[in-house]
Amino acid sequence: MGPNGAGKTTTIEICEGFTKATSGEVSVLGMNPTQHPDEVRRRIGIMLQGGGSYSGIKVGEMIRLAASYNEDPLDPEWLIKLVALENVRNTTYRRLSGGQQQRLSLALALIGRPELVFLDEPTAGMDAQSRLLVWKIIEKLREDGVTVVLTTHLMDEAQALADRVAIIDHGKLVAEGTIDELRARGGEKHNLNFDTATSLDLEAAFEHDGRTVPGLSSLGVVVRRPLSYACTEHASPALIAAVAAAAAAQDVTITSLDTQTRSLEDVFLDITGRSLRS
Repeated sequence: MGPNGAGKTTTIEICEGFTKATSGEVSVLGMNPTQHPDEVRRRIGIMLQGGGSYSGIKVGEMIRLAASYNEDPLDPEWLIKLVALENVRNTTYRRLSGGQQQRLSLALALIGRPELVFLDEPTAGMDAQSRLLVWKIIEKLREDGVTVVLTTHLMDEAQALADRVAIIDHGKLVAEGTIDELRARGGEKHNLNFDTATSLDLEAAFEHDGRTVPGLSSLGVVVRRPLSYACTEHASPALIAAVAAAAAAQDVTITSLDTQTRSLEDVFLDITGRSLRS
């Protein structure tokens, strides 16, 4: 995982042997992919961003062609059904929807019975049904002992599929671990969410018990949607008391308030920053 331009695809391409590393070393299945590209690619499956199929070739033809390049391929007909493309087997690649093209690319990555599969944003552009199908296929690969390395921008996808998560930023690995290990970075933290009956002024300071209390925005409170707020700071008793006091000072009723364990998205934003990058 990583922001746009962090180096996720470049890292994957180095591991696949398509791009040569400018420094450092990489080992895939015990081999350097640039020194032993044929042996590495014989044992891995690759799903690139943007497909990679010929625009005028039909689905069935493309899968059979890919099967012919492998010593012990999966049955093309079985694979077509696995990725739910049986109704478009005679449709050319350029006429497929984006999700169908992605599912074809996944089939091509699996045709050679790989030990290791690289999936670069495998569910990008898919509808909910297609994404669920791909998730089930990935889970079955894991059950069968196939190692899957995937890149994704989808936090729920990472949480659903990943045994371990690596976060890349500016071309460097900045965090790595299980979901629980990443959540525990910086200590056990909980987020505060609350709703109000009327709008709060997050910038307004107020007097409370003879002292000036800063605006809620300085305490990390942000608007999630109208009349609904979240706080990016740890939901300590002092913070909860400050929120309650600020609401009371503005004669605003808090209609609900709860705390939640930090999500993977919270951890990701803490590590890579919350500002949009151009």
